[in-house]
Amino acid sequence: MQQGIIAEGLDRIAASHPAIAEALQRFGYPDERIQPRGHATLLRIILGQQVSVASAEAVWRRLTAMLGDEIAPAALLAASHEDLRACGLSRQKEAYARSLCELVAGGALDLHALPDDDQQAIAQLMEVKGIGRWSAEIYLLFAEGRQDIWPAGDLAIRVGIGRILGLDRRPNETETRLLAEPWRPWRGAVAVFIWHVYQSAAV
Repeated sequence: MQQGIIAEGLDRIAASHPAIAEALQRFGYPDERIQPRGHATLLRIILGQQVSVASAEAVWRRLTAMLGDEIAPAALLAASHEDLRACGLSRQKEAYARSLCELVAGGALDLHALPDDDQQAIAQLMEVKGIGRWSAEIYLLFAEGRQDIWPAGDLAIRVGIGRILGLDRRPNETETRLLAEPWRPWRGAVAVFIWHVYQSAAV
């Protein structure tokens, strides 16, 4: 998500929400967070599921060393199970990666022409094995910069929003979605800000 959209969204919400305004004054604006649109970014999201950042980066480095920086779908599909295993992909993540590359290579998924409607785009991304709602939302937020994406299932979002709003317990996913309803159409900016707050040592 681009810096200008983040700042505009936060300023608009802070004007009518004292808790957001107070947190914004304390922690400042987050940095821009944006990734290239396309299958490589979605593949990186798959690799990052349920592992540390360092582990995911190590797998990515080995993959790009073997298949090239762009990791063309055809190249990954042509790689053997043994090759991908040597790069650090589990059998499950290999299946997810192949599902993504098959859909892209076959033209069933065009990551440069997803539906404008966020829910339709999420549904299309979830046709890839291993891509759930959270992964789809993360892709739309960071690769496409969609300003109203709200990944309410993200643990850091739930913890962070509870702290910012002074709640006595961590809200569940449904409650987190409801809490953000007044922030439409700028929920993406709030999400990026909450990660910024969550990661701050001052929290």
